[in-house]
Amino acid sequence: MNNSMISASASMGSLQRKLDMLADNIANINTVGYKRKTSVFEDLLTSLQPHEPAFSLSGRATPAGFTQGWGVRLSSMQLDMTQGTLQSTGNPNDVAIEGNALFEVVTPDGTPAYTRHGAFQLNPLPGGDRQLVTDAGLPVVDETGGSIIVPEGRNLTIQADGTMLAVGQAGTDPINLGKIRLMEVVNPELLRSIGDNLYGVDAGTNAADVVQQLAVLPEGTAVRQGFTEASNVNLTDEMTEVMSVQRAYQLNARALSSAEQMMSMANNLRG
Repeated sequence: MNNSMISASASMGSLQRKLDMLADNIANINTVGYKRKTSVFEDLLTSLQPHEPAFSLSGRATPAGFTQGWGVRLSSMQLDMTQGTLQSTGNPNDVAIEGNALFEVVTPDGTPAYTRHGAFQLNPLPGGDRQLVTDAGLPVVDETGGSIIVPEGRNLTIQADGTMLAVGQAGTDPINLGKIRLMEVVNPELLRSIGDNLYGVDAGTNAADVVQQLAVLPEGTAVRQGFTEASNVNLTDEMTEVMSVQRAYQLNARALSSAEQMMSMANNLRG
């Protein structure tokens, strides 16, 4: 009975974490550039219990002993980097990525972070120039790691390969601002969410093992100005997962309740 209670309670804790993850996905169904999270479960502990020697009879087809499980645990949450639908906004400051890549931004403490949330803005600077930032004010970086500054009186144009041009009035030559930095995700399971639709790499992890800069965009990867990427969350799939998790949670709750009742009955027995 104790084994049943331990197994059920451990599984209920893991299922609760998955339910929280699904709720987070559903809450961000309309968030620009959001990538849904998926879960990976594994056995918490499995032990092989031997049978009594009397069970080892001649002609027995099945092996002696039985496997006893101790529930499951949520070993990791991974990002589903599936492409979301590109939506035209007509806003030149909105930028979307088509393919496997992330924009790089700089957080207030100076560490890099990565995002697909391309609803950018041009933040005015004291001299009249403007800096490309996220909607939270974080600077977007170029291929050299520097800030993207658009000179006064010019508009920003971003080509499909990420090349940025500062375009002025007719008769003036555009100014090449370099390329916007794009990072390819090579190990999405090592990316962690740090809030505000941003992703980071743990301090003890080599960033080069998680993301790598794209010097040349591969086929199928492009930058689309005037577009944003919708969330890749499918409400139907998420609700189906919610119902499955709720049923599994209820099953474990009943097992826990039954084990508790059996233990209560055993305690009340009188010789």
